[in-house]
Amino acid sequence: MKDYDELLKYYELYETIGTGGFAKVKLACHILTGEMVAIKIMDKNALGSDLPRVKTEIDALKNLRHQHICQLYHVLETKNKIFMVLEYCPGGELFDYIISQDRLSEEETRVVFRQILSAVAYVHSQGYAHRDLKPENLLFDEYHKLKLIDFGLCAKPKADVWSMGILLYVLMCGFLPFDDDNVMALYKKIMVEVLNAAASVM
Repeated sequence: MKDYDELLKYYELYETIGTGGFAKVKLACHILTGEMVAIKIMDKNALGSDLPRVKTEIDALKNLRHQHICQLYHVLETKNKIFMVLEYCPGGELFDYIISQDRLSEEETRVVFRQILSAVAYVHSQGYAHRDLKPENLLFDEYHKLKLIDFGLCAKPKADVWSMGILLYVLMCGFLPFDDDNVMALYKKIMVEVLNAAASVM
């Protein structure tokens, strides 16, 4: 628990609200202000070769400030842990919202997609690409406004246009345009569509 000593000077930790990869996310409260936050906790030893990717994520979030991007408030690093203190978004994932609604109306899709587009355009304007755009990486805040999260795969090239198209399709239809339990079959379906699209503009 020594790794947590510095963190616990500032935050009260509560339940785990998310897990994935080498990280878990805990709900917490900033002691001084009473503000609820989400703290992403990563074990540096478990990260191994993924550690540089985490550093890139932190650097990107330090530079990105936008109303539709989940804000990074604070980073604490100890010998064994990295703690990323993030804006808390209690409204859940866009993915779960789409499932609950079956699909979104055209009117709501316009509102939602405009927010996503605003965030992605800003990310690109700062020289980054998110590279992992999907409904699970968009959360609703307490006012039902979207926040883009998880910049773990971000990089400098612009590579998000395809993902934006997939997101728009999912919003309108409620399911993915390509799906298959067999990964190779899924890749073939995607490649057929890409080649057809390329042929149509030649």
